[in-house]
Amino acid sequence: MPPKEKPKEDYSLKVTKPNIGRGNATGNHKLTLVEQRHFLYVRIVRAKNLPVNNVSGTCDPFVELRVGNFKTTTRYLDKTSNPEWNQVFAFTKDRIQGRTIDILVRDKEFVNDEIVGCVSFDIADIPTRSPPDSSLAPQWYRLEDRNAVKVVGELMLAVWIGNQSDDAFSVAWHSDAASVSGQSVAYTLRKEYLSPRLWYLRINVIGAQDLVPRDKNRKPEVYVRAVVGNVVLRSRFSPDKSMSPSWNEELMFVAAEPFDDPLIMSVQDKEECLGKCVIPLQNVEKTVLLAPPMGDKWFNLERSVVEKEEKKEAKFATRLHLKVFLDGRYHVFDEPTYYCSDLRATSPELWPNKIGILELGILKAEGLLPIKSKDGRGTTDAYCVAKYGQKWVRTTTVVDCLAPKWNEQYCWDVYDPYTVITVGVFDNSHLQVVDEKGGAKDPRIGKVRIRLSTLETGRIYTHSYPLIVLQPNGLKKMGELHLAVKFSCASLVNLLGTYTKPLLPIMHYTSPFSVYQLDSLRHQAIHLLCLRLGRADPPLRKEVVEYMLDTGANMWSLRRGKANCERVMACLSGTVRLWKWFDEICQWKNPTVTILSQTIFIGMAIFPRLILPTLFMVVFMVGMLSYPKRPRHPPHMDTRLSHAETASSDELEEEFDTYPSSKQGEVMKKRYDRLRSIGGRLVTMIGDLATQLERMHSLLSWRDPRATCMLMMLCVIGGCMAYLVPFKYVAVLIGIYVMRPPRMRVSVPALCQNFLRRLPAKTDIIL
Repeated sequence: MPPKEKPKEDYSLKVTKPNIGRGNATGNHKLTLVEQRHFLYVRIVRAKNLPVNNVSGTCDPFVELRVGNFKTTTRYLDKTSNPEWNQVFAFTKDRIQGRTIDILVRDKEFVNDEIVGCVSFDIADIPTRSPPDSSLAPQWYRLEDRNAVKVVGELMLAVWIGNQSDDAFSVAWHSDAASVSGQSVAYTLRKEYLSPRLWYLRINVIGAQDLVPRDKNRKPEVYVRAVVGNVVLRSRFSPDKSMSPSWNEELMFVAAEPFDDPLIMSVQDKEECLGKCVIPLQNVEKTVLLAPPMGDKWFNLERSVVEKEEKKEAKFATRLHLKVFLDGRYHVFDEPTYYCSDLRATSPELWPNKIGILELGILKAEGLLPIKSKDGRGTTDAYCVAKYGQKWVRTTTVVDCLAPKWNEQYCWDVYDPYTVITVGVFDNSHLQVVDEKGGAKDPRIGKVRIRLSTLETGRIYTHSYPLIVLQPNGLKKMGELHLAVKFSCASLVNLLGTYTKPLLPIMHYTSPFSVYQLDSLRHQAIHLLCLRLGRADPPLRKEVVEYMLDTGANMWSLRRGKANCERVMACLSGTVRLWKWFDEICQWKNPTVTILSQTIFIGMAIFPRLILPTLFMVVFMVGMLSYPKRPRHPPHMDTRLSHAETASSDELEEEFDTYPSSKQGEVMKKRYDRLRSIGGRLVTMIGDLATQLERMHSLLSWRDPRATCMLMMLCVIGGCMAYLVPFKYVAVLIGIYVMRPPRMRVSVPALCQNFLRRLPAKTDIIL
């Protein structure tokens, strides 16, 4: 029997109908985009007057909570009768099987289930609250023994039933992560992160004065070295090989607030340091308006010389001429330009007005593939990260579940509709043992991007997005992510007004950076974000930040190259179809259409005032006819367009190779030969295009004197005819000639083509 074919994966976007609110209110306190989930919250604040242990003479108290089939404890405190915990616990209400909640105060030294005291509540009598209600005030409760007899000691706590919009949700221990304990609990909580404000640090190195090299018998070869944190840049060697060299060169860094790392400038003569200075970035001038920055300054350099014999330290001062400032007039790119979630300048004075609000509901995931093994079975501890603008959000981690439910809602301010929100799904690898050295990484499960300009304002989009990951062994669907998205704007006029404004701050157009500069600065920005977000508690892992920001977007990929070629051909297909249609008219494939086209053309030529109105009406009619076929869903990853399904194993292995490459020998030779063949075809195509353009340019350059002379004579004759004969008759004659019947045609190339093909180009002088 032939082997069964593997069922084809479904990578399409699906419409879902979750049970969510459809209200018009916006903001985090209204759960309009997610299903409400109710939780039993318990806030354990502190206790007082607890009895001491008769054996040890001290009290090491902790609190144990029992709710149905769930049991958890607070941290225990050493040697105190008045402990303070300030911990919150959240139990999913629909998974609670018991009717009461028991809160037991225990002493660590006690055995045989002895307790200091307890407090019990009937779950049916617990009050319900939800924002914008104020938080429930904790109360003192007298402790009881197992026989409901009052004992010594009191416990301050609060118990209520709320939903996921409660303020305590993000700091509470959750029963969905009951298997997690200790310091790892922090890795399961919902958190919000803010990217630091990024600035361009611009250093114009002008010159130096009074340098003193160690070897005075040779001319110094001097350059300037700049260091911020662990990023090092250097200038070129000064062309002035003297003691007062000049450079007039600019070095650029990306700096993040607060400015922890200073700027260290040094003048180097090869490996010898001729002097250095430390410039705190807090003291550097900030340029926040479109006005030019302040002038340059002289900085004294210090040089330490250790005498070999006396071991004494001496200092000698030289000067370095610099212009240093923090430029806030640009947008600091930390994402690829076509996936940007924020286009504002660093300076708040240059920000546009807010145009709307973006609301995102992360509902659930389905069909996740197991990432790790636990107790002999595959499982996943999934969480989501969403990034838009400077705000990052991280959902709770649903432990040991292949179909997690989050139902968490977030909100962002929108300043430009041409922005993208990115949602990534990851597996949490830091739940069992806290990784102090950061060796463990959170595997990626998939990513979703949604461009706001593709969304209708006020409409709630609920879709199931396939989570697709391209791996060295091929394309894999990791599951599906259910999202609800809503883009609201207060003023349609302000929203439409953004389409008439520049996409980037003005300085990107008046004083642009090169592509290489932007690429280098973007990598600096990503490095800074990884460092700063990695210092949060819990940290946002480096691999998560790099995946969300598409660090390797500019790396070589044969698959993406094929996809981009197909995109270009698809965009040109309309022009090709139009040309084929016109050629069919000229060839009289359908005489009725040809005669009708000639009649319309002659009418336009005789009455040229009808050309523009007719053109505008045709465009309007095409748009109206396309309206019923308009896209109804946000765009999502197209695996066929991306060539992800058809990419060979060698192509994928090359795409996921490190930089520089880790391969050697025959593999590198094969890849290099393939690149040479592809590059050769590209060079040929570019050369053909350049040849045609150079032929057009050579018409009047007298490179071919006879051709230029013929063109000039033709222009004189054409000018006279255009003056004597009305243009509409000339246009009618040209149109009738072009659309003449096939019997009046010849199969040889046209006169103009023959003339252009004989013109010279610079191909002849290329080696």
